Amino acid sequence: RAAAPHPPEGGPRPDLDGCGAPGGAARPATGAPLPLLLMNSFRTQADTLAALAPHDDLAVDDLPLDFLQNREPKLLASDLTPVDWPADPELEWCPPGHGDLYTALYASGALRALLDAGYRYASVSNSDNLGAAPDAAMAGWFAASGAPFAAEVARRTPADRKGGHLVVRRSDGRLVLRETAQTPADDQDAAADIGRHRYFNTNNLWFDLEALSTELDRTGGVLELPLIKNTKTVDPTDPSSPEVVQIESAMGAAVEVFDGAVAIEVGRDRFLPVKTTNDLLVLRSDVYDLDDAYRFVARTDAPFVDLDPAHYKTIAAFDARFDDGTPSLRAARSLTVRGDWTFGSGVTVTGEAELADPGGSARVPDGAVVGPDGVSA
Repeated sequence: RAAAPHPPEGGPRPDLDGCGAPGGAARPATGAPLPLLLMNSFRTQADTLAALAPHDDLAVDDLPLDFLQNREPKLLASDLTPVDWPADPELEWCPPGHGDLYTALYASGALRALLDAGYRYASVSNSDNLGAAPDAAMAGWFAASGAPFAAEVARRTPADRKGGHLVVRRSDGRLVLRETAQTPADDQDAAADIGRHRYFNTNNLWFDLEALSTELDRTGGVLELPLIKNTKTVDPTDPSSPEVVQIESAMGAAVEVFDGAVAIEVGRDRFLPVKTTNDLLVLRSDVYDLDDAYRFVARTDAPFVDLDPAHYKTIAAFDARFDDGTPSLRAARSLTVRGDWTFGSGVTVTGEAELADPGGSARVPDGAVVGPDGVSA
């Protein structure tokens, strides 16, 4: 049977009944009692479990609905000592990246619980990837492949010049995930060459739970993943707060750990991440509709959106500037916004639209059209 530690998709309030896919579509469609397991951080656990509490038929085989990710101290970039932040001591800590998935599964007992319940394979994705729905065909392919680990990859486009992509290590021919933060400065241009490195990692992963358990037993519960150094500020919402280093690992990097690991190309419909407010604007617009299974269906090619991070970076700032609704983006190829613009209701964006910095706050009027030349009535 296939286990699916697979986060629920977002969008308008989903019905999680029966599967972990909105609308209860996956379990009835496959006939498989797919369990839902979420890896929570210390910041998300309480809110997540509260959101799932009304759905009392989610649990399967007495498996837990979540397991807890580890945490580690943020380190001051100046001297690599743990940061002290009395204004909010919780900000002194951070999760060690999603590569902690494997250790957290193992140490929490969730991996053993899955195996003891008879589950052999797992599908994993980021919770912000709203395209990563359970898929019986993918599960069947992976089980038949005999591979211990598989990564779903998609073709890179100009919008994917940054981010994790697969390369082949010359020394041993293994597939390796290379993240932007792991790429030397003098190799950045080559790494961004989408003709040379054609596939990016969607972070939709499949693995054999028995193979994973064997490897974790061998290593004492920690997969031998490369480390990533991320430099941020102790308070992510305050760029003037002290600079810190966070040591992380990526779960997709496990592709290099397992002999016989493979990659499979999938369509872009299985990769719909919402990592920034740029992504969120497209998702909330009329570019996407929801089908009966609460999957997002693109009605046109998604435009490239670039909102001024000085005014749109946080959810609160974003919502305040689109309080009257999201503009229509179906006729847009791109939207670039510089400066502090608030959008009225019924706004339509066309072509390669641009809004220049107005030098203060400004408003796009109700019913206006935003195009290459700015705002028109």
